[in-house]
Amino acid sequence: MSAVTSVPTSAVSGVSKRFRANIQTYALIVALIVLWGFFSAMTEGAYLGPQNFSNLFRQMTVTALLAVGMVLVIVTGNIDLSVGKLAGFVSVVVAYAQARIWNQILPDQEILTTILSVLVGLSVGILFGLLQGYIIAFLRVPAFIVTLGGMWFLNGAILIVTQGKTIPANQPAFSVIAQGYLPIWAGWVLAVIVVAGLLYITFNSRRKKRRYGFELTPLYLDMLRTGLFAGAVIVYVYVVSQYNGVPIPVLLLAITAAVMAYVSNNTRFGRYAYAIGGNREAARLSGISIRNNVFLIFVLMGFLCGVSGVVLASYVGYGTIAAGTGYELDAIASCILGGTSTLGGEGTIFGAMIGALIMASLTNGLQMMNVQPAWQYLLKGVVLVVAVYADVYLKKR
Repeated sequence: MSAVTSVPTSAVSGVSKRFRANIQTYALIVALIVLWGFFSAMTEGAYLGPQNFSNLFRQMTVTALLAVGMVLVIVTGNIDLSVGKLAGFVSVVVAYAQARIWNQILPDQEILTTILSVLVGLSVGILFGLLQGYIIAFLRVPAFIVTLGGMWFLNGAILIVTQGKTIPANQPAFSVIAQGYLPIWAGWVLAVIVVAGLLYITFNSRRKKRRYGFELTPLYLDMLRTGLFAGAVIVYVYVVSQYNGVPIPVLLLAITAAVMAYVSNNTRFGRYAYAIGGNREAARLSGISIRNNVFLIFVLMGFLCGVSGVVLASYVGYGTIAAGTGYELDAIASCILGGTSTLGGEGTIFGAMIGALIMASLTNGLQMMNVQPAWQYLLKGVVLVVAVYADVYLKKR
């Protein structure tokens, strides 16, 4: 007599529900893998070689830093069209400070001038975020209009500061921010810390769900997901270690994304942002200060523009009139690709990161194939529209 083992219906239902809820994330990861496979085949493996793989992640950092902040802006039902030019303006101001101020009053003090330049860049970003946030939240001018005006204002400010010339920002100590690498051993230590952190998050989440009586996902599924992410981290560190190690801007991006993910998922501030975007009137009736939260979100966006601008100046090594051009569109596209709803109330930091990686992967691959810039823009536009259509289609099913 044979025994038949059956899986509880509730468990199957829970797994199915969880899969449907995360289907877009899984689809994005699959699309990214397919994209990498295609470009690797077209470039005879050079695309996934250690040098290009390292450069790919470095190239995405500026856009991704903007995208992780843009998530909360869009989640609240707003938009920020000035982020690209604000990052560009910060890069120009930092370059100007490096070349025209610190070199004159603090010669041969590279570390000190680098610290001062970073502080100046962050301050510029925060101050502009304060200004725009106040106008949007307290004067109630639509974010689209305010940030569009901000973009034009910053474009003019860049022209005034640069006087149409390129300003160098190539001091060795400053260049380390975006062009430096962690030692190989430090990269592996970081990988161990990340893997340990993933395991802790997994088991801590299960413990909290069990304590409060929430439905638990089967352990093997949680471990499979954690194992895949841990494996991705290990593979990444292994590949870039074949070149020069983990790029410092990638570490900066990872820390920023982790903090933003924690803020959006585990703090009152983050939950209020989703509540405002989901139903503004209900949020107001619940006692949430919409003005204060929207104001703080734009200040946070300004800070991240400051970080992004510092990285941009360090990466390219100069400030120019074209600094930051188009970055706002890439950041918004990254969020939308990653599942952030343009209607508000929905979006994740992880999704925006994957979206930014897809955008960077597409650009990098097309450049390696020597595709003309005009066709690159056309293809990126098609990919964005198809991705949004696929998202709408999947959500209807």
